[in-house]
Order: sequence, then structure tokens, then C-alpha cells
Amino acid sequence: MVRPKTKRSCIFIRHGFSILPLTPIRDPHEPTAILVSVADLGLAHVGLSNTNSVWYDAHATFYGDLSGGETMQGACGYGDLFKQGYGLETAALSTALFNNGQTCGACFELECVNSQWCKPKAGSIKITATNFCPPNYAEPVQYHWCNPPNKHFDLSMKMFTSIAEYRGGIVPVRFRRVACQKSGGVRFEIKGNPYFIMVLVYNVGGAGDVISVAIKGDKSNWVAMQRNWGQIWNTGVNLVGQRLSFMVRTSDGRSMTFYNVAPESWGFGQTFEGRSNF
Repeated sequence: MVRPKTKRSCIFIRHGFSILPLTPIRDPHEPTAILVSVADLGLAHVGLSNTNSVWYDAHATFYGDLSGGETMQGACGYGDLFKQGYGLETAALSTALFNNGQTCGACFELECVNSQWCKPKAGSIKITATNFCPPNYAEPVQYHWCNPPNKHFDLSMKMFTSIAEYRGGIVPVRFRRVACQKSGGVRFEIKGNPYFIMVLVYNVGGAGDVISVAIKGDKSNWVAMQRNWGQIWNTGVNLVGQRLSFMVRTSDGRSMTFYNVAPESWGFGQTFEGRSNF
């Protein structure tokens, strides 16, 4: 069976999310994390995920080879997936699942079902959404799996061949959202320049998909960041020379505040890790 090739492309999406500033309930110079619920803030649940939920039907393919080189970079902004800790346990999602990049970082459990190509007793795999499988509107929906409204996972070859035979090409699967299990704290990679600071938020546990980020310098107030694309967030406020704190909210309504993650001497291109995770 010959499987049509799908080329990954980087999608730039800009969505703003407004959030309320938080008044620190601990010493602002203490580098710790505080859990705050959406209910505590009086906010409605936005993009609330349903982890460990019911199973849904979809299909899966793969792209790249066993080295995973073609799965690097991608539309979520994570860059080198090995360096960032995601490895090959990843997938590119179809339009119906990608949600304009808001699903980046979410974790899913998949099982191959109802196909001669499913590996017996293979069990399930767990992956993180790190890329986008672009639609091809020139083809009918039944001939291009990533066209809406299809729910589709384009897996790394390693993940696909864990549950199905390589020659199967495309197999039916069932999937559900699950909590992400990450090692260490939430990480913040600072990019850009003094007048346009960008922050990649990654290694997020729990729901995994971040829906809002706020940043605070030790000499300034909380500032709501905007989603630049994927899980890269930006602000035009110049915070160079200040200790940086972050508030991160995920789609299940949980929020954590990371005080003084980056010291005054932080620089662009550096990554800093919070002490806690979801």
C-alpha cells in the first residue's frame, strides 16, 4: 500500500488571551509555584480539557523515518523535540484536533483497532501534540485524512510501528485525552529582542496545553502575553534587567505562578525551569 506523502508546514497563528493579574500570596522574591484554580479567580473555564475521557475514533499514519528527523521543529514551536524532552513520542494533528495551535502540548493515548495491520497485544501508546498535519482542500475529504472534519494523528514512525505494521500505512485508531507526565518543572525559553519578547512554554504536565500566559518583572506589574503561534507567547513590554515571573494557565482550568524563574541577568536564547509542574 502506497501512502501519500504529507509535508509538515509551520503555521503562524496569532490569538490574544486576556487574563486577570494575580496578587502574590507569597513573598514575591521566593522562587516557588502556587496553584490557583479558575474558580478562585471567578473565571469561566476556557478550552477545558477532559483528560482520561471517553474514547473517540480516528485514523493514524506516520511521517519521517525511525530517526525522527522530519518530526523536529513543527507548528507548535518546540524546535528540537529531543532537546525539549518530547523525543519521538509525538504526533501532528489534523485541523479538527489542532485547534489553531491551542492543542499544542496536550497528551493523547491511542490504540490501533479493527485492522489486519494492528500488532496483536501491542497495547496503547501515549503521545504529545507537537505539530500540525495540514489539510489539502484540492482533494475530497475521504482521500486526504487531515482535511476537516477528520480526526487524524500523523505519528512519528517509531510510534506508528509500535502499534501497527509499517506496510499498513494508515490504520483506524481510538484515542482519548490523558494527563501529561513530565519530568522536572515547567520550562521557559526566552527569545526575541528587548522590544518583542517571546517565550516558549514547554514541558508542561497535566493537561499540557497552555491557554494563557502572563509575565511580570520584579519592577513591573503582571502583563498578559499573546499567543504568537503554537506555544510561543509574546509581549512588547521591555523587561530586560528584571527578574521574571510567569503565570501559566492550562485548558483544564488550573493555573500556576512561577516567581523569579529568570534572574536579572537573563539573556535571549536562555531557558529557565520552574520548581513545579502541573
